[in-house]
Amino acid sequence: MFTPIKNTKVYEQVIEQIEGMITNGILKKGDRLPSERELVEQLGISRASIREALRSLEIIGLIESKQGEGNFIRQNFDNTLFEPLSIMFMLNDCKVEEIFELRKVIEIETAALAAKKITTEEINELQMLVDNMKTSEDEDERVKDDAKFHYTIAKASGNFLILSILNTVSSLMDSFIKDARKNIINNQLKDSIDNEHEEVLNALKEHNPHKASTSMRKHMDLINKNLIKFNK
Repeated sequence: MFTPIKNTKVYEQVIEQIEGMITNGILKKGDRLPSERELVEQLGISRASIREALRSLEIIGLIESKQGEGNFIRQNFDNTLFEPLSIMFMLNDCKVEEIFELRKVIEIETAALAAKKITTEEINELQMLVDNMKTSEDEDERVKDDAKFHYTIAKASGNFLILSILNTVSSLMDSFIKDARKNIINNQLKDSIDNEHEEVLNALKEHNPHKASTSMRKHMDLINKNLIKFNK
């Protein structure tokens, strides 16, 4: 299963082999890795190198350790991008506006893709969320429904990577701007935002990618402009 290792930087080569097996489909989500002893025997290296490699794989989010059971390929990768992206953000002294710009780019193209693939069930779910946001007087519920609205569109794109990246960017945005989303959704912009949600939804109902991306661009321009204002 594994190839014996003879060169330097042993633990990095272990990581490369496991990553390669995931890429090639040999190892899949939820699969259990061989025990440390089995890896030592198959790879012909020390247990210390194996442990260092496994620790690194767990840190970057590829595997998870379950006490008494062993090491497994992660089932859920949704949150594995958050920590490295947030560290990159801080180390490179990025501006909050750059997160907004990234989210805008993703959301616009995601809406166009979703327009081609969205199902009746997903359209109904979006309609329910739009209706709830229009009528609800609960601020926290409106914020949750807004997040669900964008999540559902990303899910409708049928692209797991888009969904994961958008979730990560949204979480990163929330971690830096705190209550700005609530301030925007529940202030005098409420009617404008509700109308723009409706425009995006109508474009998705028509399965019109150009109209969907145009409507989402208009919506994200309004949101980003006011997020920046509230974050100052």
